[in-house]
Amino acid sequence: MTSLPQLRTGLEVRRACREGSWSGPTPGLAPGYAQANLVVLPRDWAWDFLLFCQRNPQPCPLIDVTEAGAVAPSLAAPEADLRCDLPRYRVWKNGELVDEPADVSHLWRDDLVSFLIGCSFTFESELQRHGLRVRHLEAGCNVPMYKTNIACRSAGRFHGPMVVSMRPYVPADAIRAVQVTAAFPGSHGAPVHLGMPEAIGIQDLAQPDYGDAVPVHPGELPVFWACGVTPQAVLQAAKPPFAITHSPGCMFVTDLQDGGGPR
Repeated sequence: MTSLPQLRTGLEVRRACREGSWSGPTPGLAPGYAQANLVVLPRDWAWDFLLFCQRNPQPCPLIDVTEAGAVAPSLAAPEADLRCDLPRYRVWKNGELVDEPADVSHLWRDDLVSFLIGCSFTFESELQRHGLRVRHLEAGCNVPMYKTNIACRSAGRFHGPMVVSMRPYVPADAIRAVQVTAAFPGSHGAPVHLGMPEAIGIQDLAQPDYGDAVPVHPGELPVFWACGVTPQAVLQAAKPPFAITHSPGCMFVTDLQDGGGPR
């Protein structure tokens, strides 16, 4: 991961993405500003996905939903452009990943509805304020993310497994991390699982499905939070004809405070 630039606000991060000066993962950028996962779908698939988010609020806590064709999320960042204000995107056709561009302006259509979903990067600065270290930030890499055997609640055409992110802690710090992150329901809230990764279908922590592996030291527990990359696993199962998402770890940084209000 490239060394972090001094990007202190959501606007600064978005501007750097739009200008092409930042194309990497966003953990550690703009502390105090809420980060968001992106899912863009044709309007005739949007209702099913909205219902999916409502039925699965922990992996898919909604921050904002646009009108069809709109490029700015009016609640989260009304001056933004979702076509070019993220570091990197993913383009999906029939559930298959076909491209990872830095700009999707050329793919935008009037029938596309955009969903912004809360991200656990939002609460990392709060973990640090409570003296809890965040391993992937210290390592200068992306957070590790894993598909699990935890099934999401189906909605219409959408179904599939929950994805989780992992941060390791000694037991006492794991308890404190639960307490801290429980106050952030819009950013996935408290963990969904502690320890025993095999119990949720994760066979090798050194081989994440998304992001980068980080070491888990002796005496530490892997602590797992629901992750907003879950929709990407669900897209692979539901196979909509067309979709756009963020590239894992490359989030949309909003103008909202990490507690949910504007800045």
